[in-house]
Amino acid sequence: MDDNDILRKSLCLVLEHNGFEVVTASNVNDALKLIGAETFDVLLSDLQMPNAGDGLTVVSAMRHANPKAVTLILSGYPEMKAAAAAILLQTDEVLTKPMSPEALVETIRGRLKLDIHEARPIESVATILARETQSTIDAWLARVDQEGDILSIPMEHAERSAYLPQLFLDLVSRLQKPLPLGTRALVSPSASKHGILRRDQGYTPAMMVEESRMLQVSIFQTLEHNLTSVDFNLLLGDVMAIADEVDSQLAQQMASYISESRKDGKEIAA
Repeated sequence: MDDNDILRKSLCLVLEHNGFEVVTASNVNDALKLIGAETFDVLLSDLQMPNAGDGLTVVSAMRHANPKAVTLILSGYPEMKAAAAAILLQTDEVLTKPMSPEALVETIRGRLKLDIHEARPIESVATILARETQSTIDAWLARVDQEGDILSIPMEHAERSAYLPQLFLDLVSRLQKPLPLGTRALVSPSASKHGILRRDQGYTPAMMVEESRMLQVSIFQTLEHNLTSVDFNLLLGDVMAIADEVDSQLAQQMASYISESRKDGKEIAA
């Protein structure tokens, strides 16, 4: 796939001359239609299409339709090999333009001869977080332990993280049943109870905010560790939903914390 007519036609002629059967597409929509209708052994796509991320979108679609296909990305930026970690995890190789026809043909044939290309599982963010709930909680606890000067309330790990399994259940449920953009997040009774509990445990609002920030970091780290299998087509929306859900639960925690403090006539320390 390439939106440059001259380059696309030239590559087609070169590859056909070397014995390949070639089908071309000038845009993402055409490429997606072809991927859905036919089976291909190799995908060769330019990274820099009219819209940002188009090349990766096509690669991700091929991973869904035919996980065993060899996927090659062409980029005019040599630093892409070092900088685009997500793309490198989704595609088999990033090729730097300009590239000689001989080198391109040799690369394609070499990849096909390897015959060891395994199908990569594609998972939703919800599936990954459901599977990695405990490891994410463990990573969060380790991060909390390192911030002893901020979170100075001594507490056993089981007590400190007791609210997180339910939070992850709420988060996975929201990812499985996405809310329309701009919809108010769902009410979580457990979040309200947690706010009161943290107040009774001696937390300040600032400590609660810091805990929530570190939770988001731990969740995104879990996704980073699973980039080879994550569904990139839904990743951006899921990341936005994660941030919104965690922030929403923090807001509910803070509301119950403040409400309970006002009942007791206590000042709230930040």
